[in-house]
Amino acid sequence: MTSFTRPRLAVACAGTVLAGISLVACGGNGGAAGGADGKPVQGGTITYAHVQEPPCIFGGWIQQAYISRQVLDALVTEDEDGTVKPWLATSWKTSADGRTYTFALKNGVKFTDGTPVDAAAVAYNFEQFEHSDLNGTAKVSIDPYYKSAEAVDGTHVAIHLNKPYPEFLRVITQGYFGIQSEHALKTRTKEQNCDEPIGSGAFTVEKWNKGQNVVFKRNPGYTSWPATAKHHGPAYVDEIDWKFVADGTSRYASLTTGQSDVAYEIPTVNWKDAQSRFKDTIRYITPGHPVSFYLNTVKGPFTDKLVRQAFAYAADRKAAVKAGFHGVIPYEPNPAVSQSTPGYLGTDPYPYDPDKTAGLLRQAGWTKGADGIYAKNGRKLKVKLVYGAGYEFTSEGATVLQALQEQWKQNGFSVTLVPATQAEAWGGKYSGPDGYDAQASYWTSPSPAILWIVWRESTKDNPNGNNQSFYNSPALTRLIDKANTNTDTTAGFGQYEQAQKTIDDEAAGVGLYTQNTLIAVSDKLHGFWVEKSQGEPVFSDAYFTGKQ
Repeated sequence: MTSFTRPRLAVACAGTVLAGISLVACGGNGGAAGGADGKPVQGGTITYAHVQEPPCIFGGWIQQAYISRQVLDALVTEDEDGTVKPWLATSWKTSADGRTYTFALKNGVKFTDGTPVDAAAVAYNFEQFEHSDLNGTAKVSIDPYYKSAEAVDGTHVAIHLNKPYPEFLRVITQGYFGIQSEHALKTRTKEQNCDEPIGSGAFTVEKWNKGQNVVFKRNPGYTSWPATAKHHGPAYVDEIDWKFVADGTSRYASLTTGQSDVAYEIPTVNWKDAQSRFKDTIRYITPGHPVSFYLNTVKGPFTDKLVRQAFAYAADRKAAVKAGFHGVIPYEPNPAVSQSTPGYLGTDPYPYDPDKTAGLLRQAGWTKGADGIYAKNGRKLKVKLVYGAGYEFTSEGATVLQALQEQWKQNGFSVTLVPATQAEAWGGKYSGPDGYDAQASYWTSPSPAILWIVWRESTKDNPNGNNQSFYNSPALTRLIDKANTNTDTTAGFGQYEQAQKTIDDEAAGVGLYTQNTLIAVSDKLHGFWVEKSQGEPVFSDAYFTGKQ
């Protein structure tokens, strides 16, 4: 399996859900005005309490997209209404056959090493996305459609595709497509670029104290804000102190005691309190592949479709999610794409139904034993379920799994929960068909084209380590490819829905809940927001009022 993420959409205020509609800071103090006189004060340090520390500032994990957003600009960005807007590119044209996108770049933009953000640099980055290990998620997001990139002249770059790919623009709004200095990539070591990537963004990496924090300094020469920016000009604040605080209780306490100005992943048990304390709270529902169970279709009990379907019916996942997350995080029945993803098929194919579980298992030849667990040919119906402890599942998420484990037991499945480290799950001992019967995970993307990444068949000539159900269907692969390349987008989205229906019918995965981001902001900070494509935090518009 690849070691880049399950890459994270939508925001809600005061407990309401706006699935895939708008991304706004909730409350009266967010946005362009705040404080007694509404005037931003230049300077100050924003202290931000985050969770996971990435191995590099940039890369293919969602945590890297969050942090690299502070230093790297992209060609385009996604607006709240889902439209793609300019960033480093001021405009673009698509060829009649849909295979070439030509971007006009802003004049005079420079990386913080003084080199120009020109067409050659952008082309070089895209070539590295495709042909090197610069960013694995960027690569799989444009495979197999990317062909080449060329500098037409100093300010125009053409990106050529092998086939039309109407979702291309939306896909490249993600933070994985941040543009780095070509000079830095060519002349510095991987370790140097890992720790201090050179971009054209609103901040630069001042110092990374491993295990503790990253300090970002304001880029006074910043000229390349996106069209979605809340103000034009360099950042208001001098620094961001990006702290890594793994424990949720401690992270929230840092905000309530004034030690931090913004806190990420507020525990759901504290969410109502946060909404009552702070004027700006952000609930963001991530698009892409939701938190769901991949079922191993090539080894173990789930090679039988009937057993997969029985497993899906055997637990009240909706009730477990509601209880475990205190009604804050939505249940997600769709194992293919989440409810905030364009083209979402909003059905629940396997609601809790113990009678259907029993009937399907009997049909598959299983008999219930005296201990309540089904067996067949002397073999108990055992399921090894692996999940990412800490980096994908918080303690609250683990509580949901434990509740489901008990319900599965009541309905004849003996489920063992196996917490895994990131290294074990992503390319380690739990990454292949011998490693698990079920694995719980997610992958973020603003586009239904995520279906290609997660569900494309894996072949000897073209392996796909991201297909963690090992469900190899040539027909499903062809259908997703047709959707990805259909220039009639209405028909294409119909094909995306067909693909989701196929995954449901085959029970190749089982839905659980939407990946969410819960953020609370101190009342003394204004103008903080999260972008649309995957909820990257934006500090370049944030400011204090009064003395700090």
